[in-house]
Amino acid sequence: MVLMPTGGGKSICFQVPALMLPGLTLVVSPLIALMHDQVQALKANGVKAAYINSSLAMQEVREIEQACRDNEMKLLYVSPEKLFSRGYLDWLETLPIKLIAIDESHCVSTWGHDFRPEYTQLGTLKKSFPQIPMVALTATADRVTRKDVLKQLDIPDAKVFISSFDRPNLSLSVASGRNKLKYIEKFIAERRNQAGIIYCLSRKNTETLAESLCKIGIKAKAYHAGFDTATRTKTQNEFLNDELQVVCATIAFGMGIDKSNVRWVMHYSVPANVESFYQEIGRAGRDGTKADTLLFYSYNEIAIRKDMIQESNLPYEMKEIQFAKVERMKQYAEAQICRRRILLSYFNEEVQKDCGNCDVCKNPPQRFDGTIIAQKALSAIMRTNQKVAMGMLIDILRGSNSRKIFDAGYHEIKTFGVGKDLKYEEWADYILQMMNLGLMDIAHDKQHIFEINNFSRQVLSGEKKVQLVHYKPFEEKQAERDAASLPKEKTKREVIKDALFEHLRAVRKKIADSKKVPPYVIMSDATLSDMAQKKPLNKAECLQVSGIGDLKYQQFGETFIAEIKAFINQLAPEEKMAVEKRNVFLIENKEGGNLSRVDTYQYTYELYKEGNDIDQIAVKRQLSPATILGHLCRFYDEGVDIDLMKYISAKDYIEISNVAKQMNYEKNAALKPIFEAMEEKHDYQKLRIAVAIWLRESGR
Repeated sequence: MVLMPTGGGKSICFQVPALMLPGLTLVVSPLIALMHDQVQALKANGVKAAYINSSLAMQEVREIEQACRDNEMKLLYVSPEKLFSRGYLDWLETLPIKLIAIDESHCVSTWGHDFRPEYTQLGTLKKSFPQIPMVALTATADRVTRKDVLKQLDIPDAKVFISSFDRPNLSLSVASGRNKLKYIEKFIAERRNQAGIIYCLSRKNTETLAESLCKIGIKAKAYHAGFDTATRTKTQNEFLNDELQVVCATIAFGMGIDKSNVRWVMHYSVPANVESFYQEIGRAGRDGTKADTLLFYSYNEIAIRKDMIQESNLPYEMKEIQFAKVERMKQYAEAQICRRRILLSYFNEEVQKDCGNCDVCKNPPQRFDGTIIAQKALSAIMRTNQKVAMGMLIDILRGSNSRKIFDAGYHEIKTFGVGKDLKYEEWADYILQMMNLGLMDIAHDKQHIFEINNFSRQVLSGEKKVQLVHYKPFEEKQAERDAASLPKEKTKREVIKDALFEHLRAVRKKIADSKKVPPYVIMSDATLSDMAQKKPLNKAECLQVSGIGDLKYQQFGETFIAEIKAFINQLAPEEKMAVEKRNVFLIENKEGGNLSRVDTYQYTYELYKEGNDIDQIAVKRQLSPATILGHLCRFYDEGVDIDLMKYISAKDYIEISNVAKQMNYEKNAALKPIFEAMEEKHDYQKLRIAVAIWLRESGR
């Protein structure tokens, strides 16, 4: 079983084995959009892959099935409905299947947030293919769900690999549910041209909100299952191609869409559970750069969610699970501790420090040493043999005279009544904080009782302290947080960087339109942001931008460099001075006595031409000798006349160049393999010099 966050690369875990294994890999997926995107990406990379679902014509299905019979296919994606249609499983047994992957495997479990009845039959796959390895993959499953998935798939002893669920580039914020439209208008105005998704509870919400946003000049459209396929596809493509800034959608939108430059995700309504919330915010910032998430919260929406569950046709046990999950969302929204810690602890990932990138961390409340309070609660859990849930635990701590307490004999344990000094709502708040800190686990499959974990034991033994926040009603906490979250004024340097980023986005859009591909395929937002930060003015500098290699440079490098030069030239004199100092220097023009603007590499070269050696330049530039050498090597790589041989002995050069030749070293490759092959005999500075000379002399 593989657990990775949205955008973490789960598909690689079965696609790479599929390429290495003989025969066919069968992938079971519930999402048509996801199947389509993955198969298209595989085909673009020369991999023989196909999907079979309700979107295909009968003739297309027959052609794919024939390719599978002829052993010409590496990956076949099917939906659960197709898999268990009449006679289909028997036909699959005739194929050379070598691996089975169950994507979105949380759908198997009734404890999962997106349980699908058709998935319950997947356990029969192990009976049909007893010797074939199976991998279950999901982005969202707590410990109870994971255990149930493996049981349902009939692979109870499978190895479980858990990547960190942390997405540190995502900021996490909660806002009051009052005056939503005004808040959204201000939020989007501060993120001009940045693509975002607003998730809504109902179809009507999506349409009403999209109309309201359009009236104030924001390009927005609604997306939900009530629209026909053509309309949904058009909206989706406009969003992918940056022709639409905002999509107001129900939860179906975004599943399987690999748009890397979604810069924010907003929840207009409270999600049904933490798993859905985590999966949906994961659609922002998939390129690894900064992205924002915002949840609107009001207690009224929690009541609506609970009413929907109560009125549903779910069995009693399922309703209890859904009620508990809604309650966890309420607890997340009302929390006074780091929100990222809450999310990670929900998935049983232990976190030692606050994230610094959520609204609580940015405006931290006052904390106090709550170790004694925590020890009282944990001791009560231990002394009841870990058999109590929230309400009973508080009654024990407060010394309640309820019949249930006396019938269970809990009035006789040592911790009975040790928390009489605190009100019920105070205990509820502190226990919630403890739970969100990961101080205990909650077993939804055992009537939501609390269970002790390793962290609990460390606190009980006195090895670790617990910091808690003084109890305050939610409205009071949120008012303080909203007042402290006003945006700070940007510096002139930040304004220029943002303006250049927007200019580069326009350039990227023009190129993408000409090639008829989404803009993020040309370059990611992360690459454009790094380019706006570094402002490369030549090839060497451009290759230092994250995401730019030789191929990208050949395709687009000169275009972007020309645009950056033009952008800088049109700046006012005082704005030019605000450009980042590490890229721009003022040096004296020897002939005219005037100051001229040069980039950081050029400045190093100017000092070199004056006869300074590496150490002297390093002192003048206040940079390390290795950095100065790197500057000179870049000029050398471009054919500039620089005598690098005076910085290395002939003997060392011959030794290093021979190894580079044996290893068939390529330009811009890492030096670490040479460093290790020579058993760390030479430092990287010497390797850099020798390799640069050898590459130039060998014409590489």
